[in-house]
Amino acid sequence: MKTNRFLTCLSALLMLLTAPSCVLKSTHEALQKEYADTKQELESQNQGLRDDISKLKAEAEELGKQISGLEDSLAKVKAEKAALESEKAALEADKAALELEKSTMLSNTKQLQASIEEMQAALADLSRRKAEADARIAEFKSLLARFKSLIDAGKLKVQIVDGRMVVVLASDVLFASGSANLSRDGKAAIAEVAVLLADIPDRKFQIEGHTDNVPIHTAVYPSNWELASARALTVLKTMVDNGMAADRISAASFGDSKPAADNDTPEGKAANRRIEIVVTPDLSTLPGFDELNRVSSDSATST
Repeated sequence: MKTNRFLTCLSALLMLLTAPSCVLKSTHEALQKEYADTKQELESQNQGLRDDISKLKAEAEELGKQISGLEDSLAKVKAEKAALESEKAALEADKAALELEKSTMLSNTKQLQASIEEMQAALADLSRRKAEADARIAEFKSLLARFKSLIDAGKLKVQIVDGRMVVVLASDVLFASGSANLSRDGKAAIAEVAVLLADIPDRKFQIEGHTDNVPIHTAVYPSNWELASARALTVLKTMVDNGMAADRISAASFGDSKPAADNDTPEGKAANRRIEIVVTPDLSTLPGFDELNRVSSDSATST
């Protein structure tokens, strides 16, 4: 608006300069003054604008510096972010490695625990077997002690045969050749054996008859099987007559099928002609007895 006034004054001044000289001098001076004031005011405004522009430039430079600083900071932040992401990736890799190591250690621990449990079970089984072996040894020593006088007299032997405790009596002492009738000394020996065995608690016995390989063919004994069987039954009945409970004893014949020695010599044949009284094992003490009973019960139920 002030610019318009300046232009208006300028135009009026020009008109006065070109107008007739009759224009009042005072009017001319007034216009000149207004022109000068307006010009001065415009110059003052221009100076203000120049100052504002200079200030804005300074502010722009400062903003530029701030932006540059922010850009540097942003670059640093990005670099730090990249470093942190790299560190994070490294930490995640370490974590994965530790997880794998932990998993491996847990697996190894489980395997070790299983091995320890297996070893403990094996040790327990070994301890149980040792206890059973110790018990069998103690029982065998007790049997030896019971029959010491008869052993010392040469009437019998106490041996372990096929893992079983066996009282061995030579049949030549008990029976005449080809006979199943006990001699007087044989009856006395069997009676003494019966008393000693009957005193062993919770044990059963099997009388086994054995012969040498010399065949027999008689009306009473068609083969060695019948002779060995008759001798075993004779011993059994004699033991029952002397106090052995009938439900604790049984008889079996092996003929000449289980020689104790070579039949090629007289001594070997004599060793093979024998009566063996076997202490039958208690199956309830054997491993797997409970499972065997269960299977047996299931089988009986299904039939």
